[in-house]
Amino acid sequence: MKTADSIPNSPMKIAMVIYPDAQCLDITGPLEVFALANRQLWEEGRCTEDVYRIELLAEEAGPVRMSSGMTLIADRSYRDAGQMDTLLVSGGMGESAAQLQDNQEFISWLNHRVAIVRRLGSICSGALILASAGLLNGRRATTHWLDVEELQGFPEVAVDPDAIYVRDGHIYTSAGITSGIDLALALVEEDFGRPLALKIARRLVLYLKRDGGQKQYSEHLSGQVECDQFGQLVEWIYSNLEAPLTVDTLAQVAAMSPRNFARRFLQTMGVTPAKFVERARVEKSRQLLMEQNLSAEKVAALCGFQSREQLRRAFRRQLGVLPSDYRKHFKR
Repeated sequence: MKTADSIPNSPMKIAMVIYPDAQCLDITGPLEVFALANRQLWEEGRCTEDVYRIELLAEEAGPVRMSSGMTLIADRSYRDAGQMDTLLVSGGMGESAAQLQDNQEFISWLNHRVAIVRRLGSICSGALILASAGLLNGRRATTHWLDVEELQGFPEVAVDPDAIYVRDGHIYTSAGITSGIDLALALVEEDFGRPLALKIARRLVLYLKRDGGQKQYSEHLSGQVECDQFGQLVEWIYSNLEAPLTVDTLAQVAAMSPRNFARRFLQTMGVTPAKFVERARVEKSRQLLMEQNLSAEKVAALCGFQSREQLRRAFRRQLGVLPSDYRKHFKR
């Protein structure tokens, strides 16, 4: 990681490969992070020119229609791309993505580029293109959860199905859609430090700057998706984590008898009510530990733990690390 005052003498070019039916947010989300890094550094008086220069590459220069119907303008053909610092491949759907995987000219170009760029990465299903080029062989990688099975079809790739993003050497892969923003924030953090990455996250009104090792979706979202029957209850739990959340209390909110509620909740959600509440509290405590300078006692209280020690035990049980060690990792 560079120091906070380490500004390069010349701009670092961030090139993104796009193609018809690529997903617009896979492209514009990560690139906006680099654009905001330029703006933030300008405003802080730390640079007099952009530190990142952004370029779109495609089969040919000119308009490229996205899956949403929007059109982006490629600056040049990938064949004409000059020197670059970081090369990213966007995710997409349909025939164009599959054709790119089979395009031997493009695959050869990628294999040449991987040896000369500082970083090469993919957004979402773009990992399938890197895998087709053999660039993920012998490496850990991730992709959108809907594409995990296809990526697992490449036997030499060690697929992490849950990760937000994965770095293996100088090759990066990210999960679906908005996780490309998380990856871009991680790249900015590598270049200029965590404080700048957090400022950009705040500009983007992100609730949390996620680490690559976090799951692609939270217990909160999983609970909402699992079943309509307990969807409102899950929302209520997350809004009242500081309160005593006993089975009797949850059953009353769900308008069920405690015995029937406990049985149906386990059948539907796959965990007991107590285990779900503990996971939710640990999830919230993890967010607070990363983003706020609160004491462990205050975090425990805000998340509904009766003591710092109870927080400590639950955190270790769920994540395998102590809260203090987790905070040190993210506050480094």
